[in-house]
Amino acid sequence: MILSEKERTTIEDLQTQEKSCIEKYGMYAGQAKDPELKKLFQTLQSKEREHYDSLGRVLKGTVPSCDCNDTAGRDYEPKATYTAMSSPEEKTKDAFLATDCIGTEKLVSGEYNTNVFAFGNTEVRKLLADIQVEEQNHAEMLYKYKMVNGMK
Repeated sequence: MILSEKERTTIEDLQTQEKSCIEKYGMYAGQAKDPELKKLFQTLQSKEREHYDSLGRVLKGTVPSCDCNDTAGRDYEPKATYTAMSSPEEKTKDAFLATDCIGTEKLVSGEYNTNVFAFGNTEVRKLLADIQVEEQNHAEMLYKYKMVNGMK
């Protein structure tokens, strides 16, 4: 598969977004006070690394297969760790981290939603659409974490 210049630039831009997410989740895993949130950030960092690697394979001319029926968001059931006795400062900090990542996931998901139309290759479009669904799932998982812990 040979990419046009526009397609190559689009994939490189998406890879830049994924690299930023990998770095953010790594930093936030180190800052999170709640072990459940730390674990979620580590999981999401791993998924973003998979996205980055998949895009790298496209740049090299192959399109990895994808699971277009991803249910990670729907199936995620976080444990509530914050209670009335918890440190309000720690809860506020963790809420900020989770909220910030929801915003990031919304932006990245939107990039995939728009950029999928730059490609004529059906398999690339399918991969990008799958990654977009996974980005939505990441936001859903973060939202569920916030809700179960009574965060606004």
